[in-house]
Amino acid sequence: MSTRKVIITIAPTGGFATKAHTPYVPTQPEEIAEDVRRCVEAGASVAALHARRPDDEATCDGAIYRRINELVRARCDVIINNSTGGGVNGDMVSGSDRITDVIWSERLKGLDGGADMCTMDAMTFIATAPDGREVVMKTPPSRATALAELMRRKGIKPEWEAFSPTHILQDAARLIAAGYDSAPYFFNLVFGLDTAFQGALPYTPKLLQMMIELLPAGALFNVSTIGPDQLHAMAHALILGGHIRVGIEDNPYLSPGVPGTNVQFVERAVRIVRELGLEPATTAEAREMLGLAPGRGGVRHAASC
Repeated sequence: MSTRKVIITIAPTGGFATKAHTPYVPTQPEEIAEDVRRCVEAGASVAALHARRPDDEATCDGAIYRRINELVRARCDVIINNSTGGGVNGDMVSGSDRITDVIWSERLKGLDGGADMCTMDAMTFIATAPDGREVVMKTPPSRATALAELMRRKGIKPEWEAFSPTHILQDAARLIAAGYDSAPYFFNLVFGLDTAFQGALPYTPKLLQMMIELLPAGALFNVSTIGPDQLHAMAHALILGGHIRVGIEDNPYLSPGVPGTNVQFVERAVRIVRELGLEPATTAEAREMLGLAPGRGGVRHAASC
């Protein structure tokens, strides 16, 4: 019997962490690309990338994404997944009111970086920023449809993010049924954001099992867990047949109070995968599993998505 392959995603930057939080977070294109290269050499096959402005604040600027993606591809072969959420500061928000909105037009710029995949947040949520502001990301059904249509037009594979059961059962299910994606559907099940995102779930074994049971037929699932439950959720996801994400975006600490590098997080994930008798997928294997075209970039059957 062949060994099951596991896709390991590295999320090196995110939209929250700063150099003040951890000196190891890469924020500028050259350092992001170099960090991704080392992570791919350690066993990652997908890079979930956020962009930052020169002042380290969040952006989805297509030119910055293109620069990051070009630098990454010049260094290594990896599946690139660009965020369309961005973050809670910088270009992504307007004003400094106590309650502020993520700018829709700025989110759409995240599709212009030439990525293989992009995050598909077919939901509305409210995030509490580190400074206490409440940041609203409005994605009503019409916007979710527009985002899915743009991804299809550009040949981008959606990564369906789900923080709760409704994020699987409502607009994601509607858009998949309407033909905006084709199997295998890649769902990123996100846990541990319940203290910062209204409507998000903590990790528990029962909640992870429930979310998996709600997935549509033909779905692959990846588990991202923010905070100290990450190791438990990672092992649980692997046992249940899933894939995993690690990196400073999700949890900057190797152990309480001890910050780690992105390479260290990938190396630890690889050790856990192999201890369970599994094997990290190569980038070529991950492309095949996700239905992406061979080589760098593109959905295998974009016209049928």
